Amino acid sequence: MKPKPNLILSFLAMQTSPISPRTLFDKIWDAHVVSSQAGHPDAFYIDTHFIHEVTSPQAFEGLRQRGLPVARPKQTVATADHNVPTRNQHLPIQEALSRHQVETLIQNCADFGLELYGLGHPNQGIVHVIGPELGITQPGKTYVCGDSHTSTHGAFGAIAFGIGTSEVEMVLATQCLLQHRPKTMKIEINGVLRPGVTSKDLILYIISQIGVAGGTGYFVEYAGQAIRSLSMEARMTICNMSIEMGARGGLIAPDETTFAYVQGREFAPQGADWEKALAYWKTLPSDEGAVYDQVLTYQAEAIEPMITYGTNPGMGIGITGHIPQSQNLPPSEAAQLKKSLAYMQLQEGQKLLGQTIDYVFIGSCTNSRMEDLRLVADLVKGKQKAPNVEVWIIPGSKRVEKQARAEGLDEIFRAAGLNCANRAVRLAWV
Repeated sequence: MKPKPNLILSFLAMQTSPISPRTLFDKIWDAHVVSSQAGHPDAFYIDTHFIHEVTSPQAFEGLRQRGLPVARPKQTVATADHNVPTRNQHLPIQEALSRHQVETLIQNCADFGLELYGLGHPNQGIVHVIGPELGITQPGKTYVCGDSHTSTHGAFGAIAFGIGTSEVEMVLATQCLLQHRPKTMKIEINGVLRPGVTSKDLILYIISQIGVAGGTGYFVEYAGQAIRSLSMEARMTICNMSIEMGARGGLIAPDETTFAYVQGREFAPQGADWEKALAYWKTLPSDEGAVYDQVLTYQAEAIEPMITYGTNPGMGIGITGHIPQSQNLPPSEAAQLKKSLAYMQLQEGQKLLGQTIDYVFIGSCTNSRMEDLRLVADLVKGKQKAPNVEVWIIPGSKRVEKQARAEGLDEIFRAAGLNCANRAVRLAWV
């Protein structure tokens, strides 16, 4: 998991050449291109390949049929992720397909010599939670996984994106991918976020402005004072949801917040290697005058807590706003609005503030880290859950679960009525 010296040296060598100002994305991409030919995709090197039980079985079968080994086993990180039970993990998985997928992952990792963070392992959890918390995710590197939300890792100043099963096989066999260089977009959020506005609100606001296809074809760099003020866990939420606006991925320049988060983690560089890595990481932020294919700028003070009213994340409004009127929209959007509101049982022009809440879910690869659980605990401490509300709380990894218990968050949740004895509430720890 240590930084690749050859990539660092090649990058630093390029820095001494008289070249045009480059973006963060350009610097990382250029350092990982193995070969390039006009009119063809680049052969692009992958530092770390995350795999799980859903998108890897066919890829491993392809290797068997071709008689190929995994090219770089030490750069492949496997975990049981998507189809796993949140409780009683020591028992056989009851759902047949899920059980088969997890058992197949276990067999594939054994056959190809890969370490697996399976059920019961202290490092098991959601791919996009365990990578950062273990220190595997680091600035300047490249990450892929058969999962669209791999963009999460871009929060560290890395290029990270989801791939399909055929590409999973390609990376397993070669540690490279054939990739066309995407366009670059800079989204700058200036100013100071208002009280109560979180990173989830910020990214939902952006998506509400540009739509679910507004980032298609782009790799997005998030910048500006509001972004720099965010914690690493909040930055991960921003980059995670880049996919919801159609982007290939998102990333944020590494800074002191990034370095402090990574330092000391299990797979982070140590000693002299840390100093070398840190020197490299500090060269990564976009150069003054770097050119992007598109630049969007927003003011943080204009953003309030967000809520979605429809069936895609682009249908978002501020909490004090009203659902749009179809008469004010283009015909295609008007038709989609009507269809969505019929499904959601809402009305055009309706205000959402004050609506009854039926279900609460805290979890997923977007919001299941310690910062998320602590926020919930602060909100519910000393209060009682409404009897009509069903709540699910699912930590994103075994380490998050352990830390949450150590801080007594589970007791706070139970005291608020969030416990398994009350069948209206599910407290499910991964």
